[in-house]
Amino acid sequence: MQAVVNHGPERYALETVPVPVPGPGEALVRVEAVGICASDLKCYHGAAKFWGDESRAAWAETEVIPGHEFVGRVEQLDDEAAARWGIAVGDRVTSEQIVPCWQCAYCKRGAYWMCAPHDIYGFKRRTPGAMAQYMVFPADALVHRVPGDLPPAHAAFIEPLSCALHAVERAGIRFGDVVVVAGCGPIGLGMVAGAAATSPAAVVALDSADHKLDLARRCGATHTVNIARDDVVAAVHALTDGLGADVYLEGSGHPSAVLQGLTLLRKMGTFVEYSVFGSDVTVDWTIISDDKELDVRGAHLGPHCWPAAARMLESGRLPLADIVTHELPLSEFQRGLDLVGDGTASIKVALIPG
Repeated sequence: MQAVVNHGPERYALETVPVPVPGPGEALVRVEAVGICASDLKCYHGAAKFWGDESRAAWAETEVIPGHEFVGRVEQLDDEAAARWGIAVGDRVTSEQIVPCWQCAYCKRGAYWMCAPHDIYGFKRRTPGAMAQYMVFPADALVHRVPGDLPPAHAAFIEPLSCALHAVERAGIRFGDVVVVAGCGPIGLGMVAGAAATSPAAVVALDSADHKLDLARRCGATHTVNIARDDVVAAVHALTDGLGADVYLEGSGHPSAVLQGLTLLRKMGTFVEYSVFGSDVTVDWTIISDDKELDVRGAHLGPHCWPAAARMLESGRLPLADIVTHELPLSEFQRGLDLVGDGTASIKVALIPG
């Protein structure tokens, strides 16, 4: 089969590799579509989070097929796998991006998404990803059915949407809250839709591209601010009688968005960080403590949010035909990475292995 193989930063290649063979309790899946995530791009370019630096060891491994947001059809599985996951040959399925070990302290306490070994599809040799014609779901994987009538590239959006919904859950949004979402890429648009579903007083979307802000409105934003033209702090203060936002969801991955959020929030507000940054971010932590006593929360992956994401996709709540801007053959993976890196000509780029 054809597959993209990671040989190290900026050394990805399309190669012919053997079709994987599922073991006991596993499933062979024919990949229909795989999205390119911002984290895929940062891994490709060698970000320290993946390849290490003087303060941390490398987490990503080489000789691995990338791709962790995907959908496919079951081609082969045994009775054990069919019973465990409730699926059959021909079903459209996806698998949560992390394959837990189920043995570490985090898994044993139920926090499987923080699993200590942390084997995520597309980054570890134990869990080859979906930039290929076929992949295997290991026996330890978490598997979900996906609506079969969605176009494949739209169905693959379940992964980023589940992540966005987890960030919204971490925020603990209340009905009277003013929520600000930074960045209207795939994660940010999912945050907007998720936040709007909680019925707060307002959802304010921030971006520098008007067409993305238009999409944010269609996803449920009540207000939009173009950060390239407008004073964001002034706009939020005008909306809140000078108080500041109650909740700030950071989904842009831009270091400047961190200080922006700390500045926008009212005292005792909540900051939720989701992004993967390409470099370190420095701020004056006095804002968090002595100035405002903020709640700062991280969010990682999309635990327990996949069924809700599937329902939201099926409902048509998101304008996926305009969010998924590019569908490319696997052979054009480099163009796909470049489109994601450019950030202006695309929103969500998907590869179709064929």
